[in-house]
Amino acid sequence: MAKRRRTGTRANGRAGRGGVQAQQQQKRPPMKALREPAVFASHSGSPSETPREKVTLAQARRGTPANRPVRVYADGIFDLFHSGHARALMQAKKLFPNTELIVGVCSDALTHKYKGYTVMTEDERYEALIHCRYVDEVVRDAPWTLTPDFLKKHRIDFVAHDDIPYTSAGSEDVYKHIKEAGMFVATQRTEGISTSDLITRIVRDYDVYVRRNLQRGYTARELNVGFIKEKTYRLQEQVDRMKETVRTVEEKSKHLVHRVEEKSHDLIYKWEEKSREFIGNFLELFGPDKAWHMIQERSGRVLQALSPYQSPSTSPSSSPTRGRSPSPGNHWPLLRFRSPPAKAVCNNESDQTDK
Repeated sequence: MAKRRRTGTRANGRAGRGGVQAQQQQKRPPMKALREPAVFASHSGSPSETPREKVTLAQARRGTPANRPVRVYADGIFDLFHSGHARALMQAKKLFPNTELIVGVCSDALTHKYKGYTVMTEDERYEALIHCRYVDEVVRDAPWTLTPDFLKKHRIDFVAHDDIPYTSAGSEDVYKHIKEAGMFVATQRTEGISTSDLITRIVRDYDVYVRRNLQRGYTARELNVGFIKEKTYRLQEQVDRMKETVRTVEEKSKHLVHRVEEKSHDLIYKWEEKSREFIGNFLELFGPDKAWHMIQERSGRVLQALSPYQSPSTSPSSSPTRGRSPSPGNHWPLLRFRSPPAKAVCNNESDQTDK
């Protein structure tokens, strides 16, 4: 029976551990599998020739069959690809349960004509987009204004963009006809970040970045910097290094002075403690009614006990002069001397002869 009970306990323990492990596995977030970069769209459009039924916005939000994803199109320049671009594409990808995101990227020629010069080339921008995990397909050399033929060729169901009117190419809003057709779905802009903001930061701190790149090994010719300007930047870099060295020395000296002050405060505190202890011990030893006075008192009693006794105060021989009290410090008795008896006999005989 005992063996059975132990076996049952072990089995219950294993079952309990298995249940805990299963709960931990359920709580862990699923691992995100790596995926290949997005594909480039063909110039001829979508390869499928199967006729597609138009999907309404309500149907798209409810969900479509797996073999009929909702194709959402988002276009832009995507220069200096940043988090604002990625967030907009993430919103477009998550508009519907079954979404296939197609991103159109305008070429350099079209961008320079309608918007301005770009920092990245069109090929660099294409490569940045295909490596975004929300993108399924990239359309190179996308048109500035969407036409019905373009929408039909790429089998686009909806167009995603922020709802702020985009004035360009002589139009008050290039997405106006898309909105009127009911194919527009709005996304939200990310405040505080944009390509124009990044370029503004670089232009504002131009000297800082030129000096940075010169220090990293770029030549003045590559940075389009003149000879005098280059020497100025080099000199300024040396001055800044000297300032940094002086600042470092000052910080170290302040730290050293602070440590010395702390040490001095500790020494003074310890000295005060020792002095108080010494004074206390001294007062305990030499103060009134303390040990030293007790020692003196005991030594005086010992000396008095060892000295001879005094003569009685009533003896007439104890005081040679009447009316004068003996000295308190003189403890020895006074000795009196008498003349010998022979001299007295002689004196008596002489007195009789005279008579």
